Amino acid sequence: MTISVEMGVAAGQGPASLDLEELLATRLLVQGNSGSGKSHLLRRLLEQSAAHVQQVVIDPEGDFVTLADRYGHVVVDGAHGEADLQRIAARVRAHRVSVVLTLESLDVEAQMRAAAAFLGGLFEAERDHWYPVLVVVDEAQLFAPAAAGEVSDEARKASLGAMTNLMCRGRKRGLAGVIATQRLAKLAKNVAAEASNFLMGRTFLDIDMARAADLLGLDRRQAESFRDLERGQFVALGPALSKRPLPLRIGAVETSPRSTSPRLVPLPAPAAEDLRDLILTPAADEPLRLPSPRPAAPRPSPTDLLQQLAQARPAPEPAEEASPLSETEREAALDTILREIAADPDAGHHTVAVLYQDFLVRCRMRRLGPDPLDLPAFRRRLAAARAGLDGADAQADTVLTACAGLPEEVQGLFLLLARAAREGAPCPSDDALARAIGSRSPGRARRLLAFVESRGAVVCRTDFRGNRIVALPALGCETGPGDPKAQGAPLPGLFAAE
Repeated sequence: MTISVEMGVAAGQGPASLDLEELLATRLLVQGNSGSGKSHLLRRLLEQSAAHVQQVVIDPEGDFVTLADRYGHVVVDGAHGEADLQRIAARVRAHRVSVVLTLESLDVEAQMRAAAAFLGGLFEAERDHWYPVLVVVDEAQLFAPAAAGEVSDEARKASLGAMTNLMCRGRKRGLAGVIATQRLAKLAKNVAAEASNFLMGRTFLDIDMARAADLLGLDRRQAESFRDLERGQFVALGPALSKRPLPLRIGAVETSPRSTSPRLVPLPAPAAEDLRDLILTPAADEPLRLPSPRPAAPRPSPTDLLQQLAQARPAPEPAEEASPLSETEREAALDTILREIAADPDAGHHTVAVLYQDFLVRCRMRRLGPDPLDLPAFRRRLAAARAGLDGADAQADTVLTACAGLPEEVQGLFLLLARAAREGAPCPSDDALARAIGSRSPGRARRLLAFVESRGAVVCRTDFRGNRIVALPALGCETGPGDPKAQGAPLPGLFAAE
């Protein structure tokens, strides 16, 4: 049975309907200048489809929180941490709850990070939870910019990657992207190109009119008609809307945004007292207002921090105050620092570049001198520390050689299995394997474990109780039986303090 929602009235053709099931498979792009009625259109779509499909709204301005009162959407504040947002998103998919992620309290970079974390949690949900979800992203040019801006490269790449996954790979996971933007020129082409349905509103710039006309198959003469569209009027095209360009007017909505368009209001009558004293003299009950703090500078990327650390050389200490360590003491100090980093519970969720930055700071605090280890040497020594290896271990080279033949993304997972196998411990659970690769998704851990097995590095089997046993042919050992669905911390000593 086809489920259609009425979007408004088509010019000379009566009601204009949108095929909701087709939209879930083909996605939607809405474009129009500020004031053209994009938010009104999105609200109409959300209201009409609320009873038929789960909805997730990425709301940078907090305009859609009013849906909660009438349609039961849960409002999620984007001020939560990134890890919390990923877990919330996973629960949203598991329980099929419609939510509005409001980001109005955050600056632009924080909005991008929060949206990337939440969309990533939706994307990495368990396969059993891949139910259809309508994911509406307002002001999509903020989260998928066509060019670099004032935000850090790390935040921009994370947000752009999440939006690309939503529009390019989200269909198989049940995610149907509906994105709205003020200008097509500001939106990344890889994101915009994946939409098959279009609703084009009022546009004035030539470059935007030309791109809109190309998407709708109109010539240049017809493109100029976008300037004449009124607020709430759009031209629709796509398999879920119309096979030919169809002008339509969006219908009324039942809820209203918290912000409204500016309207002229009569000025107040002049006061009897002196107007100069009225504005320059503070009132007795007027609260003290402190100046607003300056906006924080964009957060540098880990690569920028490493370059700054490499260029900054501490001033040499006076000879009489210098206390150089022997080579044995220096190596012992380096081993201690590496074990501290490996035991940090958060170390498994950071890249090697970020951990290397922390390593340099710790070395300088202990006065080990500049550049105690270069990045490749640090990566190798950290891998040995995570696997519980030391120089006296006869199998250290064997473990590191087998690990080096795998992609860096799965080395943490292999090292965790190697540690468990060498100690005869139970096989780590999916949750522990996910932590080892810096993820919150046990499903992703299972896929990477299957990849490692396909490379011949491990062999997995299941006993009669459903416990998993992983053998490592290169080491000649195997883990004990372990429940793959067990919850809890990973193997002690690897990512948790001993």
